[in-house]
Amino acid sequence: MEAVIFCGIQATGKTTFFKERFFKTHIRISLDQLNTRNKELRFIETCISTSHPFVVDNTNPTQKERAKYIAIAKANKFKVTGYYFQSKLVDALERNNQRSGKEKIPEIGIRGTFKRLALPSADEGFDELFYVTTENNTFTIKAWSNEI
Repeated sequence: MEAVIFCGIQATGKTTFFKERFFKTHIRISLDQLNTRNKELRFIETCISTSHPFVVDNTNPTQKERAKYIAIAKANKFKVTGYYFQSKLVDALERNNQRSGKEKIPEIGIRGTFKRLALPSADEGFDELFYVTTENNTFTIKAWSNEI
């Protein structure tokens, strides 16, 4: 039983990473799809009650936002794994400009998330924490070292 929590600004590859790494094994919990915190909680509760692994595919920029997911997972004996996605503002804005329709996020939204972004820490309750970078559409995963 595993709860995976993504952290990083918009347009850093979180959903693509989910599709490549977790699509066949974990349920994706995303406000982009579910639209409300109530629906999000209901999906998480279903995963918890059925012992099904899940990924929280949101920006989760602050410790407070991550804490609610960590608390419910830990209370139900789920392993909690965090993935921090390298969040270079210039790169994210460039990737976002290649998007269209609903996938394209207003620049002010990305900048706002970037201003709130706080690096995760093992002290938050993660059992494992990783740092993810993207180059040439390839993800590189490294163990967390508290140095970015």
